[in-house]
Amino acid sequence: MNSNADRFVTIAVVDTNGLLRGQKVAAAELPGILEGGMGMSPAQLALDPTDVFLKMPGVTDGTGDFHDSLLRVDPESRRDIPWEVKADQALYLAEFTGEAAAFCPRSVLRRILARAARMDVFPKLGYELEFTLFDETSTTLAQKGYDNLRTATAHASHDLVIYQAAQSEFYNGVADMCGPLRIRLAKMHEEIGGGFMEACIAADAALVAADQAVLLKNFLRVLAIRRGQTISFMPRWSESADSQSTHIHVSLLNKSEQACFWDEHASEKMSQRFRHFMGGLQTFLPDLMLMFAPTVNSWRRFAKGTFAPPAFTWGVENRTTCLRVVGRGPGSLRVENRLPCADANPYLTAAATIAAGLAGIEAEIEPTQPTLGNGYSANARHGRALQPNMKAAIDALRDSACANDWFGARFVETYGATRAAQLEQFEGKSLIDERRRFFELG
Repeated sequence: MNSNADRFVTIAVVDTNGLLRGQKVAAAELPGILEGGMGMSPAQLALDPTDVFLKMPGVTDGTGDFHDSLLRVDPESRRDIPWEVKADQALYLAEFTGEAAAFCPRSVLRRILARAARMDVFPKLGYELEFTLFDETSTTLAQKGYDNLRTATAHASHDLVIYQAAQSEFYNGVADMCGPLRIRLAKMHEEIGGGFMEACIAADAALVAADQAVLLKNFLRVLAIRRGQTISFMPRWSESADSQSTHIHVSLLNKSEQACFWDEHASEKMSQRFRHFMGGLQTFLPDLMLMFAPTVNSWRRFAKGTFAPPAFTWGVENRTTCLRVVGRGPGSLRVENRLPCADANPYLTAAATIAAGLAGIEAEIEPTQPTLGNGYSANARHGRALQPNMKAAIDALRDSACANDWFGARFVETYGATRAAQLEQFEGKSLIDERRRFFELG
């Protein structure tokens, strides 16, 4: 990638919803931007998909002036946007500085990782992204009133090679775009439901992996649009469809790159540090639930009968628990957090998972007994039940000492306010109303 050949470059920040928002700027301006930054309004972080403003104290309320704040551009984040002409391909990721850094998702994760490094902990993450592909466009969605929608395949088809082969052009398109975007795609397959798919990102350093997850979510949408289709990350786009999630796989290394979770002589090979990390997840994820279920639609995912976790449980190789221990060696032993919804921001879910686990290490919290058997049975569970609704999750975040410690009072204030504003806007609304807001960009 030769910057001397550039004509325009795209500078993008990731909003609260995980959407890339940015501008094309002349390449001649790039050296000055890399050195001194670039202005953008933090009001971007108060937007819902389809650009409905949510209330954010000091930003979009009666005291806000919609000023610009300074973006810091990450020079190491450069990659190429597929389909652009060569001179305009360059894409750089940026994050807000100053006061807006308190609630900028990429800045939030960077702060959590800096605190982890001071504990001699360096997280590695892998992501599993679930989504549904539709044979619909923005035009047909509007014509149908977002109802009676046609999925790309007709039937439930978990790992069905027939559908995978029939859609080879889509699969090939995903693989092709991941190269220039520097996304380490590990796996793709058909999921449970018509048009339902999963794409997985290989484990990498936490910020690197989170960047890739954000890019994959955004550019999967672009690929679908270019093909005359639509991808939806709504956790429950239909009451008859299974729920959609984003699973995060987490392991920890120390500065010598030794695995922190492995102990050859311990039960299930889980080190004491791993047990305390698990204890922290069980104890503090309830406080941070709002980052894993950030929209009114997220809460439809946890209906009985879906494959979503019902409680903050853990188990060994148990997909009916919220937290699943998986892996057979020092390099692979990890915890899979199955809580995040498909519409959650990858930076915030990574930050919340890491913060909760490390808070457990700091406090030396022991986990409950592991759940054995089917975790959907109340008799088998060892762990607190999920919050009953979005309001309870908002209250839990606002009241949480852990959230205020790890994320800061300003983040808690602004994030809680935007979620409360969204909840108020959807009072008395239907699933169709949720589709209009979230279906294409949520």
